[in-house]
Amino acid sequence: IYVRAESPLAVERLNIAINQAKEYGLLGNNIMGTGFNFDLEIRMGSGAFVCGEETALMRSIEGKRGEPRPRPPFPAYQGLWEKPSLLNNVETYANIPVIILKGGDWFASIGTAKSKGTKVFALAGAVNNTGLVEVPIGIPLGEIIYDIGGGIPKGKQFKAAQIGGPSGGCIPKQYLNVPVDYETLQELGAIMGSGGLIVMDEDTCMVDMARFFLDFVQDESCGKCVPCRVGTKRMLEILNRMCEGRGEEGDIEKLIELGTKIKDTALCGLGQTAPNPVLSAIRHFREEFEIHIREKKCPAGVCPSLVRAPCMSACPANVYIPGFVSLIAEKRYAEALRVHRDQNPFASVCARVCFHTCEDKCRRSTLDEPVSIRGLKRFMVEQEVTIQLPEIRENEENAKRKIAIIGAGPAGLTCAYFLARLGYQPRVFESAPRPGGMLVQTIPAYRLPREEVAREIRMIERMGVVIETEKALGRDFTLQSLRNDGYEAIFLGIGAPMGQRLRIPGEDAEGVVEAIDFLREYNLRGSVKVGKKVVVIGGGNAAIDAARTAIRLGAEKVTILYRRTREEMPAYKEEVDEAVNEGVILKMLVAPIEILTENGKVVGVKCQHMWLGEYDKTGRRRPEARAGEEPFIEEADQVIAAIGQTVDLKKYLDGLDVKLTPSGFIWVDPLYNQTSVDWLFAGGDITTGPASVAEAIGAGERAAVGIDKYLTGEEHAFWREPYIVDTEFDPEADPVDFPRARMKLLPVEKRVHNFNEVELPFTEAIAIREARRCLRCDYRENKVTAKTNK
Repeated sequence: IYVRAESPLAVERLNIAINQAKEYGLLGNNIMGTGFNFDLEIRMGSGAFVCGEETALMRSIEGKRGEPRPRPPFPAYQGLWEKPSLLNNVETYANIPVIILKGGDWFASIGTAKSKGTKVFALAGAVNNTGLVEVPIGIPLGEIIYDIGGGIPKGKQFKAAQIGGPSGGCIPKQYLNVPVDYETLQELGAIMGSGGLIVMDEDTCMVDMARFFLDFVQDESCGKCVPCRVGTKRMLEILNRMCEGRGEEGDIEKLIELGTKIKDTALCGLGQTAPNPVLSAIRHFREEFEIHIREKKCPAGVCPSLVRAPCMSACPANVYIPGFVSLIAEKRYAEALRVHRDQNPFASVCARVCFHTCEDKCRRSTLDEPVSIRGLKRFMVEQEVTIQLPEIRENEENAKRKIAIIGAGPAGLTCAYFLARLGYQPRVFESAPRPGGMLVQTIPAYRLPREEVAREIRMIERMGVVIETEKALGRDFTLQSLRNDGYEAIFLGIGAPMGQRLRIPGEDAEGVVEAIDFLREYNLRGSVKVGKKVVVIGGGNAAIDAARTAIRLGAEKVTILYRRTREEMPAYKEEVDEAVNEGVILKMLVAPIEILTENGKVVGVKCQHMWLGEYDKTGRRRPEARAGEEPFIEEADQVIAAIGQTVDLKKYLDGLDVKLTPSGFIWVDPLYNQTSVDWLFAGGDITTGPASVAEAIGAGERAAVGIDKYLTGEEHAFWREPYIVDTEFDPEADPVDFPRARMKLLPVEKRVHNFNEVELPFTEAIAIREARRCLRCDYRENKVTAKTNK
């Protein structure tokens, strides 16, 4: 029995078992008086990974260096000490007693047609239940991770599973339904291997993961063959460069070429499988590799050279979060706000409606809970009496150039803001009576007071940006007419202003309305028809906004129907909680199948009970109708559909040949948000589908940089230059032991009959204490120049 020397406890227990067996006469000579002789001997090896290859393991037992040798001769003819030898692992031997006792047919009934029996996996990584699990071969991957493993800790999203150890490959979330058998894993670029199964969540960087496993394998290479010894070293060098921000175009192709050749030419199984983690990661997560190379970013916030702080990496607008937080801790509120506006003009807006993905990545959560970044931002903007303009670099040549921005939403206004900082004077065209886009058209005032939006838009106008309202693309002008008028570059940021249809009978009846139209009607005109019994269909923020608005406008009963569970609702958790507190009824795992009508008017919704079946490509379980259950009727005199948004591009593009995404939105270059037409840039929901305000802001900033580069041939984004604020920080001090602060809310009875803002800002004492909880992940001694942001 060959055992790694690094496993002394296993050796100790095995020796005890062998000695006991000898005492009982079960080992040695003349066992049980049968004349049969059999013994066990333990050989301890160095534990080198290469000794997983059978000929290398046999050489190690012989006391030689663990190196593989060419075959033939095969070990079955000439193996250990030049004698015929068979080598099996513990798991194989563990199956033999069961097969003897229950028969081969019984054992073969478990598993798949080609992969019989069970497999023991060492379940590890980002999963609630870790340890050894024995499962039938062919079990779906999702069942191992969620039903047995208990899912991903802290509600994080599953990203991939590394199967087969360092020589295996990764399987992403779109394959959670695949059977875990030898053939399927091989098709996906993985192997069963020794049964290692490492679960990875959204915080895993696939480039760093590939680098980690290749580094291990490269160290374990015996060096006997050139492909493994040198080839894996070259691959590791490329991956190290990527993780350090020095990746180059063509590196991915080099990795694929090297990996393929190493697999084909290496001497043993170690070298032949060494490239697997890299090749499978590229196969399933190529975009992540490209981001490391082209954008010099690590989306997971892992690679130190590419990430100043995880919160900053997670922020779509790249706000210097530790900077403004540390300034708040020192009561330097005006400077803190200037730091924020360096990257994001909508501090007040984002303080109220941001998805706060920064908090999801906050390292403070490894100690207790994340810093309340959004709450601190809210306190910060409350301290401003007179709005201050950011740094603007006047440029006479830029001021003469004509740039059109279509859509005065967060993407368009942000683009205008950063262009103005470069000395341009862009003109914004907005189809609605007032600027703001979805900020003023669909987000209710109890979440985002209108004056807060207006204040920040006035700031942008003071910078020289001209906004023309009630000017609609396709009605008052076209893209080509703007070009004819001398506009050299155009930014398209009109959002996704149309609700998606339910595609069920009766949806054209009187009383059925799209959530986006319902919210827009009230927010722009101040009135909208509301029923007494309102049913809202959907689980996103638009559904919650519509439901809470209906409550405030006098609906007697508001019910939300959602086809998945509450945990899977894409709306903000806190917004869902407050909707329930305000009286909104949630009915989960329910889907509408027909709108019931009388005389053309809505009287109810026929609904089907659902259950969560197999996983879809997003990693969520797909809702399916419960077989054998009768539909039920939810009474309603108004139905609000909130299942998604889209855009009719034909009416806007005016026949222009613009490349689209597979989802039907406008494709843009990820660096500059430039479309396939060089003078046309785009950002926001028109390129992504419904997304967050922060994502639209980030797109607007990238487009501004891209437009400037398109017009001048160079980048001049001075605000992107990294710096560290001159606040006090002691890296040797222990973190302060304060619990996370939470924003207070207006009592339910004081808010359900009006649109007063629900969230209340921190007091100064609470804000300063909360800001001190920041771990200052941005701190790099002697790496970034310190300066005062004045």
